[in-house]
Amino acid sequence: MKALAPGTVIFHRYRGYGVITAINLLTGWISARFGNESRTLDLNLSTDEVQFADGEPILFRRAPPDRMPHARLMAVVRELHRAGYQKLYLYSWPKPSGLHWRWHLFTGPRDWMQRSWREGWYGSGADYIFNPVMGWGDQPGASTEELVHALAKFDPQGLAQALGRDEDHTAWFASVCDALLPGYMYSLDMQRPPGAPLIEMPPVPVVPVRATLPQYSGPVITWPPGWAGLWSKVHAMPLPSPCPTLGSHPQRDTDPAV
Repeated sequence: MKALAPGTVIFHRYRGYGVITAINLLTGWISARFGNESRTLDLNLSTDEVQFADGEPILFRRAPPDRMPHARLMAVVRELHRAGYQKLYLYSWPKPSGLHWRWHLFTGPRDWMQRSWREGWYGSGADYIFNPVMGWGDQPGASTEELVHALAKFDPQGLAQALGRDEDHTAWFASVCDALLPGYMYSLDMQRPPGAPLIEMPPVPVVPVRATLPQYSGPVITWPPGWAGLWSKVHAMPLPSPCPTLGSHPQRDTDPAV
């Protein structure tokens, strides 16, 4: 199925040609504007017989788009590894709600817990379902090659930090991509039973990126190189950057005990 995003031209047999103004890839509901109408119309892609501008039906339930971008990001990272950018890493973990997964690309030292943050190199499936782009100036439905060029153009200085060799991680990532793509993604979520300590080396969670895919039943995915022993350490995320706004204090704003 073609890419669906705000700005996509559609055709409805009662309203004619229109433009999508908002879309939710999780539910299949869209808002569209037709002609000179000032109000938008809510439509369900599964039942309202909406078509692309060229007449191709939008069969949302039969060919649903990716709910999250992680599989596409995995393909981008694998391609960059092949080009020599082996110090590029993809971290993914679930949001507290459990409905979506966050993603974070980082470069340089392979420090999974104290990884560096760079603007535009992280996001969430919660944003992707409304506007399926990475935020690098890319277009919805862009190919892997187009996404690589978009990232290189968006932040060439940041991508330059990924140049170098990390052979054991590159081999691990290539094997994971061979096992999971194009329909599944991995989540580096260290799960623990309620009230119990972290389990050393639990199975790596694997999640389908489309609603119609069955649960993953392929080979077991091992943890990335450098994860041994992380379950028994204290995990502290990097401190937020100082806020220049007068009268604000980052710790006081976030610490309920202050």
